[in-house]
Amino acid sequence: MTRLGITDSWGGWSITGESVSNPGIWSFEGVALSHIILSGMCFLAAIWHWVYWDLELFRDPRTGEPALDLPKIFGIHLFLSGLLCFGFGAFHVTGLFGPGIWVSDAYGITGKVQPVAPAWGADGFNPFNPGGIAAHHIAAGIFGIFAGILRPPQRLYRGLRMGNIETVLSSSIAAVFFAAFVTSGTMWYGAAATPIELFGPTRYQWDSGYFQQEIERQVETSVSEGLSESQAWSRIPDKLAFYDYIGNNPAKGGLFRAGPMNKGDGIAEAWLGHPIFRDKEGRELTVRRMPAFFETFPVILVDKDGIIRADIPFRRAESKYSIEQVGVTVDFYGGKLNGQTFKDAPTVKKFARKAQLGEVFEFDRTSLESDGVFRSSPRGWYTYGHANLALLFFFGHLWHGGRTIFRDVFTGIGAEVTEQVEFGAFQKLGDKSTKKQGAV
Repeated sequence: MTRLGITDSWGGWSITGESVSNPGIWSFEGVALSHIILSGMCFLAAIWHWVYWDLELFRDPRTGEPALDLPKIFGIHLFLSGLLCFGFGAFHVTGLFGPGIWVSDAYGITGKVQPVAPAWGADGFNPFNPGGIAAHHIAAGIFGIFAGILRPPQRLYRGLRMGNIETVLSSSIAAVFFAAFVTSGTMWYGAAATPIELFGPTRYQWDSGYFQQEIERQVETSVSEGLSESQAWSRIPDKLAFYDYIGNNPAKGGLFRAGPMNKGDGIAEAWLGHPIFRDKEGRELTVRRMPAFFETFPVILVDKDGIIRADIPFRRAESKYSIEQVGVTVDFYGGKLNGQTFKDAPTVKKFARKAQLGEVFEFDRTSLESDGVFRSSPRGWYTYGHANLALLFFFGHLWHGGRTIFRDVFTGIGAEVTEQVEFGAFQKLGDKSTKKQGAV
């Protein structure tokens, strides 16, 4: 709901964290209530049509027999859906008569609901350009309106078996699975329609170190302006630091781990700051981060050249690079532990293990009895659910489309049967042994 412009609640709270005194009709509860009422009206309409099925509308005016003009019905529905599509793009998204949509920057910091101008150039095809959403809905809506008004040619009508009710089912399923595949892709890979502030980061942003690079860039910029390292890290927004945490990765967490993300690592309470490790020779060390599909990963500290300088060994008797042997310490910059240094090995190891998972945070694991096992984010569950439904509907489309297009073959009436019962081809109708030799 929020990406379509709903941010306030009748309970007096807002998605942005502010208090709201008058949210109006279109709050989270208002939208939910309107959908409940609309679905009830649709249910009543279904009952009405079930009772009053024998309408003049459903009779052929030439013969008076019950008949459905399926291309006309298809055209009406296409016209109405085109009108809705056009209205959404031209009025709701652009803010002409509506709130606009949720728009944010590339790193999910400045997001808010705002009007969007349509982008009609090549940049409108950029999936991360919100202007493409407005332009696409306007263009697709106009196309749908005109396609709904026009009647299909007879060749297309016969070729797609448009007189068969199963064709209606097959084509309806095609519209649904196409939309489901598109929304699964935009959700998993990221797009302007699926902002990271509302659904969490994509897995590729963790894989590529997307937020890590931006944080380092901002720190370097601040240091070049004359700020100290501590001041530079303190300028990093907590939100940006939280994106750079593996627990927000939708690929972390199996499909059968039920429950919300908070049941995994707990409720995030505070960013502890950015840990910088150093050995006794003063070299700055970085903890190698855990890849997305690992549950456990060795704790390895490398220098700027990628050379391993310290680790937490599996076999302490054979270790050469243990925290104790190398004399590793950790300094925190920014966050709750800003300016603090830890030198005792157990504490350094604790923060090294946490640094594997990205930026270091403090979690409340007692309130929800969180078990420490990662769950997937809403982005992951949305993608999984819609991809499964899309595949189901795709196979349903193939099944019903095949049944209606090859209906004659399935019923045993092929070209050879037509020839067999052709008048005059055989002396005895249907008896292939009495085929006439001469021209008929």
